[in-house]
Formats: sequence, structure tokens, C-alpha cells
Amino acid sequence: MLKSHPLYDPLKDLEPISNVAVSAFALAVHPAVPAHTLREFIDYAKANPGRLSYGHAGVGSLNHLTGELLKSLAGMPDLVHVPYRGSGPATADTISGQVAMVTPAVTGALLEFNRTGKLRILAVTSPTRLIAAPAIPTAVEAGLPGMVSQQSIGLFAPAGTPKAIIEQISQATRAALADATYRQMLIESGFEPDIDSTPDKFRRLIGEDIARWSPLVKAIGLKLD
Repeated sequence: MLKSHPLYDPLKDLEPISNVAVSAFALAVHPAVPAHTLREFIDYAKANPGRLSYGHAGVGSLNHLTGELLKSLAGMPDLVHVPYRGSGPATADTISGQVAMVTPAVTGALLEFNRTGKLRILAVTSPTRLIAAPAIPTAVEAGLPGMVSQQSIGLFAPAGTPKAIIEQISQATRAALADATYRQMLIESGFEPDIDSTPDKFRRLIGEDIARWSPLVKAIGLKLD
């Protein structure tokens, strides 16, 4: 999507095996921002066009696209994006008040920043509330039904790998995810385990992600060539 001549096609050159877990993104603001819900932030941003900015992990990152999706769905074209070299610096500058909002992946550390008041997470971008943070609403609940953004942590093999091997690895992955201790470790780190993933389900998930992001990438004219 981001390059005119990509090095590979994830659905043609790779064989999806298993989606181990997904990680949603957070829409988090500095505590001084006068908004305690995503809807309040949207109203505040619209009332102050061009005065608010959000930090992200770099141009073309999923953090960046998450912010641009929010701008598109909420009608906030004047929310200025500020690219950083990773989510860490972007989050640090939001905590210090250099930018109003940040769009990092949900992690255990980020949830701790929210708990201690260093940041205020207004919403998460998962379709349903997170197991690790059930008190934090989703952006969908705030009235943005298309505001879903998650990154997958999965296993792939080269195209042409025998199906028997693909299925063997997939079954082993499901067996690992059946371990409650392992699942809890993922949850505490901000991930949502995908205990029912199969090669076919993972392939469909990738196709859905491509269909979700391609129109936005085209609309904002984003290219990394």
C-alpha cells in the first residue's frame, strides 16, 4: 500500500499460519487537555482548529494511520500529526505536554501511565473493550463505528510450504495459547490472545486489514518511495 513497487505481497508470497495475538492502539492525551472522553476531545479539537497535534511512531506506521483514521472519521482535518522515531519519544513528549495526543499501541507500561495519571487514555481502538483494561471504552462506543485499528502478531511461512507443516505449526500455536499462564502474560503486556486462529482465519484477517487501510492511504496520498 505504501510503496509503488513493494518487495512482497503478504497474501501471495507468504503462507499465514496463525495470528497469535492482536494489539490495539490507544488514543491518549496529556492530563491538561480538557477532555475526559473521546467525544469531548473531538469537540475540543474542532473548536480549536490547527492548535492541537498528535504524536506517532513515524510516517507510514500503523500508529500514524490510526491517527489519520481518527481525523477522517471524526472530521478533524486540522489535527496536526507530528512524526517521531518510535512510540517511546512520542509518548514521552505527550507526557511532558509537547503534543496533546499520542496514538501508541497498548502496552502494560502505557496502562500504568493511565493508572497513575501521567496520561489519560480516552479510548482504545479494539472492536471490544480490552481484557486488561475493561474500564477504558472503545472508540466505537464513542460513536465512531469504523475506528478499529489493531496490529497482529502472527506466524508466516514462505509461499509453497506444505499444508501439513502449516497445520502442524498452527496446532502447536493453539496448544501454546491454551496455557493460561502464557495467555495472562500476553494480556498483562497489552495483547489480546487469539486462541481460535487458523491459517484460513488469519488469511481473511490480513485481507480485511488491507481493505481497511488501502482507501485511507490513497486518500491522504501517503507513499514511502
